[in-house]
Amino acid sequence: MGDDSEWLKLPVDQKCEHKLWKARLNGYEESLKIFQKIRDEKSPEWSKFLGLIKKFVTDSNAVVQLKGLEAALVYVENAHVAGKTTGEVVSGVVSKVFNQPKAKAKELGIEICLMYIEIEKGETVQEELLKGLDNKNPKIIVACIETLRKALSEFGSKIILLKPIIKVLPKLFESRDKGVRDEAKLIAVEIYRWIRDVLRPPLQNINSVQLKELEEEWVKLPTGAPKPTRFLRSQQELQAKLEQQQSAGGDAEGGGDDGDEVPQIDAYELLEAVEILSKLPKDFYDKIVVGKDTNVMLVALAAKCLTGLAVGLRKKFGQYAGHVVPTILEKFKEKKPQVVQALQEAIDAIFLTTTLQNISEDVLAVMDNKNPTIKQQTSLFIARSFRHCTASTLPKSLLKPFCAGLLKHINDSAPEVRDAAFEALGTALKVVGEKAVNPFLVDVDKLKLDRIKECSEKVELVHGKKAGLAAEKKEFKPVPGRTASSGAAGDKDTKDISVPKPGPLKKAPATKAGGPPKKGKPSAPGGAGSAGNKSKKGLETKEIVEPELSIEVCEEKASAVLPATCIQLLDSSNWKERLACMEEFQKAVELMDRTEMPCQALVRMLAKKPGWKETNFQVMQMKLHIVALIAQKGNFSKTSAQIVLDGLVDKIGDVKCGNNAKEAMTAIAEACMLPWTAEQVMSMAFSQKNPKNQSETLNWLSNAIKEFGFSGLNVKAFISNVKTALAATNPAVRTSAITLLGVMYLYVGPSLRMFFEDEKPALLSQIDAEFEKMQGQSPPAPTRGISKHSTSGTDEGEDGDEPDDGGNDVVDLLPRTEISDKITSELVSKIGDKNWKIRKEGLDEVAGIINEAKFIQPNIGELPTALKGRLNDSNKILVQQTLTILQQLAVAMGPNIKQHVKNLGIPIITVLGDSKNNVRAAALATVNAWAEQTGMKEWLEGEDLSEELKRENPFLRQELLGWLAEKLPTLRSTPTDLILCVPHLYSCLEDRNGDVRKKAQDALPFFMMHLGYEKMAKATGKLKPTSKDQVLAMLEKAKANMPAKPAAPAKAISKPMGGSAPAKFQPASGPVEDSVSSTVELKPDPKKAKALGVSSKAKSAQGKKVPSKTSLKEDEDKSGPIFIVVPNGKEQRIKDEKGLKVLKWNFTTPRDEYIEQLKTQMSSCVAKWLQDEMFHSDFQHHNKALAVMVDHLESEKEGVIGCLDLILKWLTLRFFDTNTSVLMKALEYLKLLFTLLSEEEYHLTENEASSFIPYLILKVGEPKDVIRKDVRAILNRMCLVYPASKMFPFIMEGTKSKNSKQRAECLEELGCLVESYGMNVCQPTPGKALKEIAIHIGDRDNTVRNAALNTIVTVYNVHGDQVFKLIGTLSEKDMSMLEERIKRSAKRPSAAPIKQIEEKPQRTQSISSNANMLRKGPAEDMSSKLNQARSMSGHPEAAQMVRREFQLDLDEIENDNGTVQCEMPELVQHKLDDIFEPVLIPEPKIRAVSPHFDDMHSNTASTINFIISQVASGDINTSIQALTQIDEVLRQEDKAEAMSGHIDQFLIATFMQLRLIYNTHMADEKLEKDEIIKLYSCIIGNMISLFQIESLAREASTGVLKDLMHGLITLMLDSRIEDLEEGQQVIRSVNLLVVKVLEKSDQTNILSALLVLLQDSLLATASSPKFSELVMKCLWRMVRLLPDTINSINLDRILLDIHIFMKVFPKEKLKQCKSEFPIRTLKTLLHTLCKLKGPKILDHLTMIDNKNESELEAHLCRMMKHSMDQSGSKSDKETEKGASRIDEKSSKAKVNDFLAEIFKKIGSKENTKEGLAELYEYKKKYSDADIEPFLKNSSQFFQSYVERGLRVIEMEREGKGRIPSSTGISSQVEVTCVPAPTSTVSSIGNTNGEEVGPSVYLERLKILRQRCGLDNTKQEDRPPLTSLLSKPAVPTVASSTDMLHSKLSQLRESREQHQHSDLDSNQSHSSGTMTTSSSSTANIDDLKKRLERIKSSRK
Repeated sequence: MGDDSEWLKLPVDQKCEHKLWKARLNGYEESLKIFQKIRDEKSPEWSKFLGLIKKFVTDSNAVVQLKGLEAALVYVENAHVAGKTTGEVVSGVVSKVFNQPKAKAKELGIEICLMYIEIEKGETVQEELLKGLDNKNPKIIVACIETLRKALSEFGSKIILLKPIIKVLPKLFESRDKGVRDEAKLIAVEIYRWIRDVLRPPLQNINSVQLKELEEEWVKLPTGAPKPTRFLRSQQELQAKLEQQQSAGGDAEGGGDDGDEVPQIDAYELLEAVEILSKLPKDFYDKIVVGKDTNVMLVALAAKCLTGLAVGLRKKFGQYAGHVVPTILEKFKEKKPQVVQALQEAIDAIFLTTTLQNISEDVLAVMDNKNPTIKQQTSLFIARSFRHCTASTLPKSLLKPFCAGLLKHINDSAPEVRDAAFEALGTALKVVGEKAVNPFLVDVDKLKLDRIKECSEKVELVHGKKAGLAAEKKEFKPVPGRTASSGAAGDKDTKDISVPKPGPLKKAPATKAGGPPKKGKPSAPGGAGSAGNKSKKGLETKEIVEPELSIEVCEEKASAVLPATCIQLLDSSNWKERLACMEEFQKAVELMDRTEMPCQALVRMLAKKPGWKETNFQVMQMKLHIVALIAQKGNFSKTSAQIVLDGLVDKIGDVKCGNNAKEAMTAIAEACMLPWTAEQVMSMAFSQKNPKNQSETLNWLSNAIKEFGFSGLNVKAFISNVKTALAATNPAVRTSAITLLGVMYLYVGPSLRMFFEDEKPALLSQIDAEFEKMQGQSPPAPTRGISKHSTSGTDEGEDGDEPDDGGNDVVDLLPRTEISDKITSELVSKIGDKNWKIRKEGLDEVAGIINEAKFIQPNIGELPTALKGRLNDSNKILVQQTLTILQQLAVAMGPNIKQHVKNLGIPIITVLGDSKNNVRAAALATVNAWAEQTGMKEWLEGEDLSEELKRENPFLRQELLGWLAEKLPTLRSTPTDLILCVPHLYSCLEDRNGDVRKKAQDALPFFMMHLGYEKMAKATGKLKPTSKDQVLAMLEKAKANMPAKPAAPAKAISKPMGGSAPAKFQPASGPVEDSVSSTVELKPDPKKAKALGVSSKAKSAQGKKVPSKTSLKEDEDKSGPIFIVVPNGKEQRIKDEKGLKVLKWNFTTPRDEYIEQLKTQMSSCVAKWLQDEMFHSDFQHHNKALAVMVDHLESEKEGVIGCLDLILKWLTLRFFDTNTSVLMKALEYLKLLFTLLSEEEYHLTENEASSFIPYLILKVGEPKDVIRKDVRAILNRMCLVYPASKMFPFIMEGTKSKNSKQRAECLEELGCLVESYGMNVCQPTPGKALKEIAIHIGDRDNTVRNAALNTIVTVYNVHGDQVFKLIGTLSEKDMSMLEERIKRSAKRPSAAPIKQIEEKPQRTQSISSNANMLRKGPAEDMSSKLNQARSMSGHPEAAQMVRREFQLDLDEIENDNGTVQCEMPELVQHKLDDIFEPVLIPEPKIRAVSPHFDDMHSNTASTINFIISQVASGDINTSIQALTQIDEVLRQEDKAEAMSGHIDQFLIATFMQLRLIYNTHMADEKLEKDEIIKLYSCIIGNMISLFQIESLAREASTGVLKDLMHGLITLMLDSRIEDLEEGQQVIRSVNLLVVKVLEKSDQTNILSALLVLLQDSLLATASSPKFSELVMKCLWRMVRLLPDTINSINLDRILLDIHIFMKVFPKEKLKQCKSEFPIRTLKTLLHTLCKLKGPKILDHLTMIDNKNESELEAHLCRMMKHSMDQSGSKSDKETEKGASRIDEKSSKAKVNDFLAEIFKKIGSKENTKEGLAELYEYKKKYSDADIEPFLKNSSQFFQSYVERGLRVIEMEREGKGRIPSSTGISSQVEVTCVPAPTSTVSSIGNTNGEEVGPSVYLERLKILRQRCGLDNTKQEDRPPLTSLLSKPAVPTVASSTDMLHSKLSQLRESREQHQHSDLDSNQSHSSGTMTTSSSSTANIDDLKKRLERIKSSRK
């Protein structure tokens, strides 16, 4: 026993080595416990056991060995260092474990081997196991095979190398031991599962029985690709991916991925190389040479040998290819097919072993051979070779010589040679695409080119495609593996570094502050930098370190501060008890003091069972909250953090607890610093599988970085984790990773992207998009992580001095790679090789090395000298490549590149003297890339730069001076060595080359800025006297322009680059320079650097442009206005042009003097800098200028209008540029400009028009559609600011162009003008204009002919047959074409599309146009004004088609005096006759309406207009077709919107059709009644669809609804329909439709419509009582709906309608009606309204003029009184009000007598005048008197007479003299010979033919009116005369027909007055007369004035 106790005292590791087995057993048990406890894989504990693990597994005692194996397994699984033990342990397992009898031991042994594989030691394990196969003990062999099999099955064939296993398989199958053979069979099956048939060849020699058994087993295997089930540590996330896929049912994508991975093994790889040379007979070489042999059969045999060799050696044969290829190609001269075939096979096999590049020279040499067979076979070989190529392996450089050779062959005399060459070229075309090959095929004629293309289509790139795919896969394959392994390596490295060590950090800020600040991203002054410093300092002060406590100690400590119950209930099984316990816990924590809080103990208690596996979310939430509290309130250490972090990460993805987990993590980050916490959290998140946790962790981190700032974070570790996340299958993880990258980008800047350049393009584009979002943002100031650790305010001062450290830190964080070991002497000698190809290879390698390393350390070995040599290489391509490498180098090395400026930087400057432009541009870009990293100090120090300037190379001098001029202004100070450059600068000022002189002058002020005038002047002392004077004069000049130095940062921000950078680069360069006063220079903005780095000439030129003689002030002026308003400037310019002081703007191409003149004129009113851009020689500057002009268009309206003539002239110059982008931009600007001008109601002056329009019209003929479209749009908009009639001659001139496109477009435009503005736009006269247009009918170009025909058809549509008179005589052919076209179009005026504008815009528009008329005066502006106003109302399509019939005809009359009298009536009469022919005419014409129409109208609106116009067609089929089209639109919800704005138009067309059916079709005997029923059902179906869509139904206006209801009710009462079979069905449908209309329309509109309809039907004697009855039924239905709709109704309008109704039908008159229905209906309606609204209803009488006289008000008051009496709540006030009204009423009686007297007088002939005068006096005295009742029953003529008389008296009294009597028309209108609505109803009833004419005619006219947009003016019952003297009439509802009467009667009345004919007063009685709204009254007044003018001129 004694010694027993002895070993018990020993430490564990000694026990393990004890000689007593018991001691060892105990040691192993304890070790096992220790291993299970260690949490950290990097813990030093592990290292103690490193040497012992082998003993664990090889213990001689079987029992002890088992325990040892257990411990060893745990060790291997968890220890960071376990990998070091692999070899010895596995060999121990093989030799000492696999031979054990106990199965358990063998299992553990196998497990250990597999675990080593998992920790990335697969190769070593496999090696040991394969050694084990040579053991004599079959048991060991079996176990080894079994282990290999398990490893393969779990890890897959990528990890377990199959080649060595397959090699030994045959031997295993021959083993004498059955166990081994069986195991071999199993592993063969497993291998087959992974690589399928590739396994067959190596096993073909085994025993046939065994092979058969294997075959049977193989057949049974599932066919799907196998997947690994276990992953290496670095692939843990792949495991997560796989599990996810399994849960998602084996995601297709995953399946594909892994499937691709499997066939990686090529059978070739598995074969052993056989040594054949020794087997060849000695004299083999003497016997065989393909080339020299004359025996053909031997040649064939030799070729086969070569094929065999090539196939066998593969790539290794490549080195011999060069020797063999020419020989084989030569041998193609043999004719025998088998020889040729053998040679073909040989050369194809050889091609696969090498590259086309390597053998190209040999092949090209043979191509010039004279033998046609050789030529043919070579071409075919090239064709076959190309098939193996891809666009990248067949570069231009290689393609060029081949194409050249092949092009010779395609002209060869032998057809087979030509064919072969075509095939080769076709293949090339297919491989690299036309773009690459076309340059070489310039001289090939079309036939041959087509042949090549034909061949290319036939080519199948069998190999190409597959190879391409394979290549992609291959490239793609290694990526995951690589990132994974690099990730793992990264982790290992970073884990050693990442934990911040207080020591070195302390020094960091101090060391950096001294030197000049390095390039970094500008950090906000309180941003990352300062926070970083504080937190570093903080670290020293309080880094809480705490030892790990055992659970017992923790329990003790916790019980001291927590209530006892709390600890007991922690692991209660009842969740409520656990919750209560948590609440107590929380309270306790809240009350605890920081110093007393045992954080570790408390968190251990929380982690105690159930710990983080808590199932109840409420308890869990509390638990997490408590963790956050402890972290905030206590002294929380990393030890405590490690206890909880795992649990937190596990819960972060939880829906309910996630937020709490994040809070807790943030609190821990505050306590333990973010860098450490973040690293822990990230590694935990990515070592587990839950993607939700991973994505949420990344999200948390993104926010945390913003809150804590970026300092101290380990970029490298993050990047490897982010890469892992980007490769995740779960999109959420990827998205979160990209967001995190965006946040990192804020701090790290663009260099971050380099790490991700090898990601897939799709991912990369997402990353770029995220970076794009972040660009320009500065990182937010950290809000957390400062408070706890910063030590009071003492650091502040120090921090303030060094704010740019923040940026630096980040650059320093980027991990830099050491590449000096890769710069081998071989590489250096390659770069210096004599053969340029080898030099190129060397450079390619260098570029690859730098690219791969991303960021590198400054030590680059011999590279600088090697690269320097290449900068003066004779091959310019290599020079450019070297420059590109140097740019890469600068970015990769960062600021450290400073040390290479002298040996590498200065030689780059030498390259600036190269004669090739592109080389210079590349050199400049490189110098800029370097300067951005190094600053300028290094470049300017020493004599190097002055030496360069000394060289008399003009290119070098101008480039270098340009560069200095750009860089110097940005520096605050420069080294004194700058003075050394001055003498050379002076010699440059006198250089022979003008550019050098200019650049030297530009640079002069900037040299002076740093050196001062005195030093510079002193330096002139050494010059020759003549030169000295010149230079001094220049110095004086420069002194005036010398910019100030950028002194303080504030100033630096205001003029960041001394004006040198283009404006867009300026903003970000501010904060960078906020730095120590010794700073050498400001950093250019990173964005700018990037722009300069682009090696394109344009870009570098942009960078170089330095404002030469300008001071910096001008640059600031960019903020000012760009156009300066010069009073009367434009007028003066026009005067100058008229007075011939300047050239008139008129040229075919702009000469220099015009440009100079424009420049001079602009100088006074355009900002200098903009003018420079506008007149720059480079088109890109014009684009810039246009962009600026667009930006300033809105803000500088005055200025733009002031300089409009100059702007337009400048734009005409742009029309002569060849650059399309400028032209497009200019047209874009013009569109905006003319829209603005029309809004500003500006009119182009003649001068502006004539100097611009002709040049714009030139562009109408551009070949590009887009441009033509734009120009047409601009011409369209111009009509709003320049009269169409004046535009016409300009466009007419355009039709004379030689360009047929221009002719066609101009003719089309003329057609549009005529269509929009009527005939009078035709200048000088319509006749002349049309004759000119008609000439083009005979044009040789088809489009021109069509356009001319279409234009004349348009005129025909407006003017009818008169066109033929105007055109005059045409040739027979032309005339027949025209007639044919007119017949086809059949677009008669009557069928014109109905254009209608909604009510509201109509009103506003007429008012605005009226106002303009008053202001502007000239009558011709009217058309453009109206057009403008319309288009502003939001109806662009209406604009084209409006104002035509009436207004502009007057212009025509004015122009052409003689014809007035007869022409006006003739026009009307003419149309009347036309219409009398019932239905015959429309039939043929409607047929082919669409083709022509579709040419003209492409947009939806016009299509709808056109279809709607067809609804009213006289041809039933056309109408039905149109209706079905509309029905389709209405039935689809998404399309129905298109009808919006066309509803009235559609309804009008529909009731026109209803009337047409009623009047015409039903009466037509010939028509099938079925057709009519079909048409009815279409109409009704359509309407029902329409009225189901509420939004559209509400658009119907009152007048239209009235007519619609009229039509529907008439239809319901049509007895003819009832007699038809399906008639009843139709009537039922109509019934349903009426209900829909009542429910869905706008309730105000429908109520109003019904009231007017009722009024009309009661007035019309002819209308049947049944009609009125149905209208009233509708009204009752509306009354029933009122309770629901009352709030949406405009009561004022309804009450006005009722008021008018009661006026027309006073109570007495209503009572006389046959039925009492009308009066009951009215009372019911009013009663319901009163009931619903109460007393408030009296407030709704606003629209009624004389409320007091209104019968309605009295009626309402009575009702209210009655209802109040009933309710008993009548107020006295109301009584008084009522009473007073009644009194007022009675006093009116006396007045009435007085008025009756006056009217008697007016009626008698003698006293008329006296009566009128009295009436006038009376009205003046009592302005509210109502004379309505006296006028009401008199005739229409009498009423007009009274009104006119009153007007005349008013005019005389007001002293305005007498005016022509016709002015009285405007308000009252007489309807003479047109039947009033009264009679229309009766005529509808008629069925005999004669009466039809007028009503149909009215309908046609009505469509015309709607098309002219004149439809929505309001009707009013005769207004009281008062309204003529005081306010304008209130517009009310009008039926659409009434409109026509008004216009016609106006025209007629004016004529009749002219003829002094008396009218019989009975003739005219109109019930529904109307007035236009106030503004149109004025319009009509205007018309009348013009009529008067015409009449007086006739007299």
